[in-house]
Amino acid sequence: MTPGVTKVVASPDYFIVAEFATGEMRRFDMRPYLDFSAYAELREASMFLRARVEHGTVVWSEEIDMSPDTLYLLGQAG
Repeated sequence: MTPGVTKVVASPDYFIVAEFATGEMRRFDMRPYLDFSAYAELREASMFLRARVEHGTVVWSEEIDMSPDTLYLLGQAG
């Protein structure tokens, strides 16, 4: 089972760094996802930078989130 996210930092270059309950960190490139309609609002940098953690998941709004599984499995460790 993938650990939940405990902290997230979004950067203006559309990367996020997620810290997991295990203390592990993953750097994740959101740029490829911005072409999908579900994430299109995040193209606006001010919206993207609003990333926060709710219940172990990275969210931007009630409609926009990113699975901790995706962040953990596809993110770069470091």
